[in-house]
Amino acid sequence: MRILLWQRLFFILLVAGFSRPAVGADPALLQAVIYAPGHSMAAQVLQEEVAKRTGLRWAVTTKFPATGTVIVLKEKTQSLPFSITATPRLPAKAEAFRLAEQQVKGRQVIVVEGFDRRGVMFGVGKLLRMMRYAPNRVTLPEGLALAEAPEKALRGHQIGYRNLANSYDGWSPQQYEQYIRELMIFGANSIEGIPFQPWGPHFTLPSMEMNLRISEICKRYDVNFWVWTPATFDLNDAAKKAYFLRQFDTLFRKAPRLDAVFFPGGDPGHNDPRLVVPFLEDLSRPLMRRHPKARIWLSLQGFDKAQSNFVYDYIRQQKPQWLAGLVTGPGSPPMEETRAALPEGYQLRHYPDITHNVRCDFPVPWWDPAFAFTLGREAVNPRPVYHTAAFRHTAPLNDGFISYSDGAHDDVNKMIWSMLGWNSGREPRDMLLEYTNFFFDSGTAEAAADGILALERNWVGPALKNQGIVTTLQQWQQMEHKHIGNWRWQMLLLRAYYDAYTRERAFNEAIAEEAACNALIKAPLTGADSAMRLATKILQLADAPPEPAWRAKIVALCDSLFHSIALQTSVPKYQASGPERGAVLDFLDRPLNNRWWLEDQFARIRQLPAAQQLAALDTIATWTHPGPGSHYDDVGNVSRAWHVVRPETLETDPLMLRSDNPGFDWWDGGKSRKRLSWQVSMRWPHSLAYERLDTAAHYTVRVTGNGECLLRANGEKLTPTLYGKGIGEIKEFPVPQALTRQGRLQLTFDAIDEEHLNWRQHSRVTEVWLIKK
Repeated sequence: MRILLWQRLFFILLVAGFSRPAVGADPALLQAVIYAPGHSMAAQVLQEEVAKRTGLRWAVTTKFPATGTVIVLKEKTQSLPFSITATPRLPAKAEAFRLAEQQVKGRQVIVVEGFDRRGVMFGVGKLLRMMRYAPNRVTLPEGLALAEAPEKALRGHQIGYRNLANSYDGWSPQQYEQYIRELMIFGANSIEGIPFQPWGPHFTLPSMEMNLRISEICKRYDVNFWVWTPATFDLNDAAKKAYFLRQFDTLFRKAPRLDAVFFPGGDPGHNDPRLVVPFLEDLSRPLMRRHPKARIWLSLQGFDKAQSNFVYDYIRQQKPQWLAGLVTGPGSPPMEETRAALPEGYQLRHYPDITHNVRCDFPVPWWDPAFAFTLGREAVNPRPVYHTAAFRHTAPLNDGFISYSDGAHDDVNKMIWSMLGWNSGREPRDMLLEYTNFFFDSGTAEAAADGILALERNWVGPALKNQGIVTTLQQWQQMEHKHIGNWRWQMLLLRAYYDAYTRERAFNEAIAEEAACNALIKAPLTGADSAMRLATKILQLADAPPEPAWRAKIVALCDSLFHSIALQTSVPKYQASGPERGAVLDFLDRPLNNRWWLEDQFARIRQLPAAQQLAALDTIATWTHPGPGSHYDDVGNVSRAWHVVRPETLETDPLMLRSDNPGFDWWDGGKSRKRLSWQVSMRWPHSLAYERLDTAAHYTVRVTGNGECLLRANGEKLTPTLYGKGIGEIKEFPVPQALTRQGRLQLTFDAIDEEHLNWRQHSRVTEVWLIKK
């Protein structure tokens, strides 16, 4: 019942928007002194971040000032020359803090009190998020009085310095420090690095050196430092294992701080746990000798049932002291299973993939193919409403999280997860207001927060029917000049322009394909060659950018983002590690219709005997329009899945856990010339439902997809008369006339156990026709 409540909340928030809390303010703080005995780093963060936003430079002292406004930074155990009378009470929990304002001898005193040293820093972070900024001016909410303690003890993000990342690999140590600071301001207490990486084209330092610098930054800020260290070789290889251990030894000896080593069982790596566990036992000795409090974490990614049970049994029987717990992430056993199997005293860390949009754990539900083919897997992806639902669904089963991130493009998602780790009941818009107030400005905060929510709504439903996409761009255009040098602002602008531009292209190219097919239908009158030449010319007319100014803006924003945060939006231009790694610029003009496939078909048809050419052209021209009384579904395309039944909606199943979400195949670097409908599939649609059929007619079901298809009509298994198993090959199933005598038909698909196959080889469905004979 609790899960269903959050699922309903997700839908309500997404569709209806969010309430706007009234904001009152005390008189401005023009000058203040920061009194921070023993908390120089927290004081430095407060001083510097206020100065960046206002120009004010507040002094820091370890002696209580005799006059003026004072901001006190203290731990619970530290005494003050006055009594704190303000409420609420400080929670008795690690990292907790309270913020309070009171008058002391007629002076304004703002107290940031932490239960411990970290609590002081997190209190400063909250204060910075609550302040309202203007030139030479800071105000605080009226009646400042709050206390917070984190719900999750582990709250962090992987920001690995490696070539596969789409931006981190080009960062300097100073950029890493600022980003780690900002993550901590929003509530994170852990950072995960990726050492032992080969030199990359954007690197500013060697891999080991940068990870040691990150370790030093974490030590200064008192942030947990983790490392993610897969074994991408066979652990039976003694020479490679020895070299791997030497790399660890260097890291252990030189790292100023190291709290945990995360060893993924797979993704990447394919070692049996019978090899992994002894290796980790050996690794734990030098780790704990150099860093006595550090422990090892293991994920079961890629392990089968027997391998997972081996690990569970080992933990129960051996109770290893070197193991802190297990990690559950992409390709892991169900979180419920691992939680139940772990003995008391061992923790379960969530490794949520907040960075990807498709082919991942948290895909965009029913994403329009126009976006999937262009924005792809690692586009800028603020999804605050979705990730709030994802956090709330998974939180009861784990002890905390360190997210999987491969670039700055998921920045909003990181901050949302960080804040939810403190209070899972917070609303998306409320959290976004803190984000936009801190990173942009107080005057723009509400409009920018609403703009981010609008960007998420851009991806809901068919793009061509989503008029909100144009409205979203207009929202951002009205304020785009305000922070044009801010990389976070630029990312959001990029998405607004890219979404609108893609929608316009999709509209124009859909019209062009329809017109080209109409030209092909007239081939019996005009001749096959003339029809194909005319169709080609029509398709080429859609090549012109529909909005050249929008396209130019996209190109310019991508260039600015590369030079500011090394965001690599192109393989040839910015040396992105691959087209799937955020290279959205390389897909800006990718056809959103079947132009490429049609061109290849025309070349094939021209080689056919003249007598066969007209029939081949008719097949193409009527592909999606099979005639009166017949029906066509592109089953994974939210715009064309007319008869696909979706019993669960975003209201009842926001994470698509009980539903089959369409998948997008990745062929030829994302630029496959195959028919677009063959690149969008469903494992098995729940069903397809047809009403008002001709009770006297005969029907045949035609299917494309991959592999097997066990089809039933009204529960009765159908026997195929044609059974092509390859991509785009046809299967045909005659429907007994008795099944349509009531004018209704429901098609369902029997599940097939193919767990022994790689997911790429799994059977799936792409198109379904119901043909009236």
